[in-house]
Amino acid sequence: MDSDRRTRKATETTESAVVDNREYEAHLERSRTVWDRWSDWYTLSERDFEPMREDAMDRLELQPGDRVLDIGCGPGVNFERLRNEIGPDGELVAVDYSPEMVVKARKRVEEHGWKNVEVRRADAARAEFDVPFDGAIATLSMSVMADIRDTAETIYRALTPDSRFVVFDVRPVPDGPTRVFNPVIRRFLRWYANWNPDESVIEAFATVFDECAIVATYNGGCTYTTVCEKRNQSAGG
Repeated sequence: MDSDRRTRKATETTESAVVDNREYEAHLERSRTVWDRWSDWYTLSERDFEPMREDAMDRLELQPGDRVLDIGCGPGVNFERLRNEIGPDGELVAVDYSPEMVVKARKRVEEHGWKNVEVRRADAARAEFDVPFDGAIATLSMSVMADIRDTAETIYRALTPDSRFVVFDVRPVPDGPTRVFNPVIRRFLRWYANWNPDESVIEAFATVFDECAIVATYNGGCTYTTVCEKRNQSAGG
């Protein structure tokens, strides 16, 4: 009997893992389709959210010569500002899953002649980096990841101690009477951006990073900036 129960449990675990992996891959494929579709229209979002993105990049506190990671880079809307911060001696590595976004980001790099900017097509949750970064940023991308927690862990591992991960993102109304519109907002975000309704960006950050706080909110709290920190582990004991 014990053997039968162990066999059934192992079978159920395997089947659950297969289902989870299928759902994960399906989310990635939807993201590819959605963001390939929007790649020609992203300049509208680029203009609308520019002040918020600029504020997020301010909070990175980058220095000349730093290495910085741009997660879900889209067509490269952050590149010029980040490149100006790190200078010609720094390095910017950008990651996006949409092939069309990657094409446009690489075209932007080529047009500007930036030799220290690299754009990779990759799933951010499973990306691997050989050299650590002095900072990382994600603008309007973390909430659409297929696995937000795994992505946060990947970024945490990729950072040097005493560095920051700054995120500008969108969410349903956090409080107040306008929360009544959240079901509509969730459906819209799901359609428009393949938003992940099953995970909280803030909760994922809080469990992965040593410190994490929302530092600014906009549009009734529906958009926000979060600063997460990876501390010096030896200093923290």
